[in-house]
Amino acid sequence: MNLLAAVAYNPAMKDKNYVKLLRQASPYIHAHRGKTFVIAISGDAVLQSNFHSMVHDIALLQSLGMRTVVVHGARPQINKRLALSGIETSFEQHLRITGSEAMLCIKEAVGSTRLAIESQLSMGLPNSPMHGARIRVIGGNFVTAKPLGVRDGVDFQRTGEVRRIDSQAIKRQLDDNSIVLISPIGFSATGESFNLNYEDLAAQVAITLKAEKLILVSDSPGVMNKGSLLRTLSLPQLAELLETSKDVQQISLLGAAAHACQLGVERVHLVSYQQDGALLSELLTRDGSGTLISKDYGEIIRAATIEDVGGILELITPLEDQSVLVKRSRELLEAEIARFTVVVHPEGFIVGCAALYPTADKQIGEVACVATHTDFNGQGIGSRLFDQIEFQARLQRRSSLCVMTTQAAHWFLEKGFVRAEVTDLPANKQSMYNYQRNAGVFYKAI
Repeated sequence: MNLLAAVAYNPAMKDKNYVKLLRQASPYIHAHRGKTFVIAISGDAVLQSNFHSMVHDIALLQSLGMRTVVVHGARPQINKRLALSGIETSFEQHLRITGSEAMLCIKEAVGSTRLAIESQLSMGLPNSPMHGARIRVIGGNFVTAKPLGVRDGVDFQRTGEVRRIDSQAIKRQLDDNSIVLISPIGFSATGESFNLNYEDLAAQVAITLKAEKLILVSDSPGVMNKGSLLRTLSLPQLAELLETSKDVQQISLLGAAAHACQLGVERVHLVSYQQDGALLSELLTRDGSGTLISKDYGEIIRAATIEDVGGILELITPLEDQSVLVKRSRELLEAEIARFTVVVHPEGFIVGCAALYPTADKQIGEVACVATHTDFNGQGIGSRLFDQIEFQARLQRRSSLCVMTTQAAHWFLEKGFVRAEVTDLPANKQSMYNYQRNAGVFYKAI
């Protein structure tokens, strides 16, 4: 289901759910309005039966005030056109060697793919999310290219690379509320045309425009590691993956992401065209749907403020319901908010929290309410959060920390805690100990 537009066409959607959905999306809409997004769509995505839904989502982003540039690929369309013409091409260094005859087929394939995208963006049926959108799609000779030339003894002929992007011309179209559509063909000053890699082209466009985001849409839901989706990824982690990956498509996508991040694009998102609404879910919801790549770990660890109370409650309530954490009312949390430290995701929501409480013994601090969002487990957020809590304890001239936990004993043992008894707790903590909960007691000298 498309996050905002299509929900209006779903009779099963109750009013309260619709209102909740809009309220959850509104912070992201406000944050993204007026920002420039470059969306790179693979040629495979254009062939999917649900491609019209993705187009609706792009149109919706535009209508919500986001400045949108779409860069498309055409690899399967090119392969089909070459096969029909009986032309064989070879690949070197993951790039197609493009001869003059092949270039004619590539122009035809890219042109037909572009027209397919434009036709979808031009739809306006009364019973569709595109009704009344009046989207203007603008193209042009925005990309100046040059031949890739001879590399390692291989002549790539009409395969090229970006020489220059006419950023001012693109920005004028964005200022006029148009979607800019860029195809993977560039032209030289002499009028020659060159076949470009669409991922590299999209990265270069995002860098030149100083875009806030580059979104790479492919068949993969994001970056996978041992069957699990990585929700966030830093540049150092990305570099490690590039060294070990043997997947040609993943190498191309991750290489473009790394290039964009290194040269100024703050956020790169990888999402799948196979998941309906993935683009909107990634940009307009807390959990997202794919992988977010940023220069560093991306999240901010800081002292909590009163504005964070709602986010902390949303994070810890499921754990309280499972009796992992002691229940805290909103009123209590507001009163104790100065004790809390939070981890804020690059997109602005809280993915971790912990508190440091004083005890009757001035030398001992209590660690409490340590929580990490389940979607971000295994990414070191809890460890970095605990390091900050330990640092705060040292600043307060405490010599040790205590913690009471029912289900995280091994995690705290790994952090250097040792088992203790209830009688080892400071007097005020002993008097508050809940024997029915039967939490384990742990200490750590710092």
